[in-house]
Amino acid sequence: MKSLISANKQNYMQKFMLYLLIGHIVSMAFGLAGILLVLPNQDFMAKLSEFPWGQTAFSWSMAGGGVVYMILGMAAVAVYAYRTLGIWHWLAFMLPAIFVSLGSELLGTSTGFPFGHYRYLSGLGYKIADLVPFTIPLSWFYLGLSAYIIARAGLEAIKIDSWLAKIAAIAFGALLLTSWDFVLDPAMSQTHLPFWIWEQPGAFFGMPYQNFAGWMGTGIVFMTIATLLWQVKPLNLSRVPLGLPLAIYLSNFAFATILSLAAGIYLPVLLGILLGIVPVLTLYRMALAGNASSEDNFDSEVIPVVTAKVPVVK
Repeated sequence: MKSLISANKQNYMQKFMLYLLIGHIVSMAFGLAGILLVLPNQDFMAKLSEFPWGQTAFSWSMAGGGVVYMILGMAAVAVYAYRTLGIWHWLAFMLPAIFVSLGSELLGTSTGFPFGHYRYLSGLGYKIADLVPFTIPLSWFYLGLSAYIIARAGLEAIKIDSWLAKIAAIAFGALLLTSWDFVLDPAMSQTHLPFWIWEQPGAFFGMPYQNFAGWMGTGIVFMTIATLLWQVKPLNLSRVPLGLPLAIYLSNFAFATILSLAAGIYLPVLLGILLGIVPVLTLYRMALAGNASSEDNFDSEVIPVVTAKVPVVK
């Protein structure tokens, strides 16, 4: 009976997780429609307002461009982490990711360290301390965990030294996170309706290079804290499904890519592909290969034991 209830709970959570992922991706699509199709086109906006549902659709598209898609992304990854990693590993990553990134963002918007001088505009939700939208730390969490879990699973699959794999996973996880920002930041600060502006113009499409050092540093700090906390309850990632983290990373990268290309910004997209998409797909394939190897070893070890216990009836 208990196993049946547990199985039903797992099925329910899996469906719920899938719905959250779909909602996350759909809301990003609505956001793109609002940013790229509606806002730049005044005639289209005027025609849209003629329909009873037009203003509602526009409002939803703009909400999806900021708040809604980040909340759904956070929820999807939180459910995934709870279901596949357990409550300890979920919270041991989520809490450092949210609080460390929030601290970095508050410092950045008030002092210029570690990202440079910038400030958030409207469109991303309520601002903590009137500086940082509450949705920003949520995005650090769900993109950070997606990047880190793929990196760590891929590196552990090649059977290198345990601590070397963990250190490399932190480095690659932070790199994947920063590569996403290569593509997102120029577009989101230079659209028809920017979500933040740089008060310290830099050489990289209006951004200072310091921004990327800040992203790498922040990612490394909270991933290191999470790695140390995970040591309290060692985790075997050889059979952890990675489909949702990969879908989260690729869909958010696609969102940023479309915004950048629409704004005529091409070099950051190329850098993001080279330093983000290529490594994440490589690490994902390494993890899949390791999972297949583990299953083969499991079968070779377990099947003879099981068959040896089956009585032979003559």
